[in-house]
Amino acid sequence: MPSQLSLVPPPATRRPAPPALVVVAHGSRDPRALSTVRALLDRVRALRPEVPVHLGHIELNAPLLPDTLAALGDTEAVLVPLLLSRGYHVKRDLPDMAAASPARTRVAAPLGPHPLLVDALQARLTEAGWGSTPRRTSAVVLAAAGSRDPDAKTDTARTAHLLAARLGVPVLPAYASAATPTVQQAVRTLLARGRHRIALASYFTAPGRFATECAQAAPWIAAAPLGTHPSMAELVLHRYDEALRASPALPLPASA
Repeated sequence: MPSQLSLVPPPATRRPAPPALVVVAHGSRDPRALSTVRALLDRVRALRPEVPVHLGHIELNAPLLPDTLAALGDTEAVLVPLLLSRGYHVKRDLPDMAAASPARTRVAAPLGPHPLLVDALQARLTEAGWGSTPRRTSAVVLAAAGSRDPDAKTDTARTAHLLAARLGVPVLPAYASAATPTVQQAVRTLLARGRHRIALASYFTAPGRFATECAQAAPWIAAAPLGTHPSMAELVLHRYDEALRASPALPLPASA
């Protein structure tokens, strides 16, 4: 006959809280950027309510990333850059800020390139009026912020290639600063190739000066920035999970 003790269920064990997800935005003087990023974080929280989600900016907006990390103390955190390619911020700024904080951190890869971004770009183009345009005369300029880092141009070119394969038309990357071609130069190149219906895909995470200037240079339709498209929230969580798989145990800071 089983003993009375064997009938007592084992005590419930509480699962440890998952590492914090710190979304790292660049920052902008345009108030629409901050409101867009906050709305995107709300989407992320709705998809994964058990994960603590925080916001930190590289510059221009509060909270700044060092302040966000300081508030977390020595807890575990994964920094997901709300940036679309590799560059100085991803390679230097974020690792330096993470290393200077008390938190046990891991820096995830930037959002791009990735097929989920192509989903969002295509949806924004469709919203702007892209649809039954004849493919033999249409094309797209993929407008990005720009960087002097060659890896950033490589990543943007990869996204342009993925979008071209999806749409079945030429897609040329163009840049608002620090790199060439500009939107105007890319448009002239496509016109010379006989492409007269040229749409602009806005490869920006949120509204801001660069996105506005690029849209004003569009010869036809200009899509909205990626913003709060559902694929953006999915991609943020994908980069978070990816970083955790790459480093299941985050190291303690040296001071510990």
